[in-house]
Amino acid sequence: MDMVTEAAVVARREAVRTGGKPAAPTAEGGEFLTFRLGGEEYGIDILRVQEIRSHEPPTRIANAPHFIKGVVNLRGVIVPIIDLRLKLGCESAEYNDFTVVIVLNVKARVVGVVVDSVSDVLELTREHIKPAPELNSNVESSYITGIGSVGERMLILVDIEGLMSSADMGLIN
Repeated sequence: MDMVTEAAVVARREAVRTGGKPAAPTAEGGEFLTFRLGGEEYGIDILRVQEIRSHEPPTRIANAPHFIKGVVNLRGVIVPIIDLRLKLGCESAEYNDFTVVIVLNVKARVVGVVVDSVSDVLELTREHIKPAPELNSNVESSYITGIGSVGERMLILVDIEGLMSSADMGLIN
């Protein structure tokens, strides 16, 4: 996990070096932090990642949606914790030694997301990314930006900024 944290630091330094406005990974490619939710592997823009922390029980918030697990104090900043497994409808959400919180910086707001485990950082080129499939209206797929393919691995690429700022989250305007 130290290598993943170092990669996030390097990516942030590169963003600062290039004026703080790097192009977000899209169908054109980019660097993605990969993680597991249930049996599936997902990828998000590495430049949105602030740090990766071990899971600790958050302080519950009354009347919050089931996927908002509560808040934690991260060096003086109150950070809402969202269980992505519950938000995205995974069958189970068990907490174990591999469960981590990815701390994100989304639209100048710090948010933590709980995932089953973090895998690695991958650079995907345009050739590795296929368009997101068209699914029926019962399936929320607007936050899927594409499907990354590296060897036998298939990654669901997620627009984490769009997901975290969606209306049902109520976190970011």
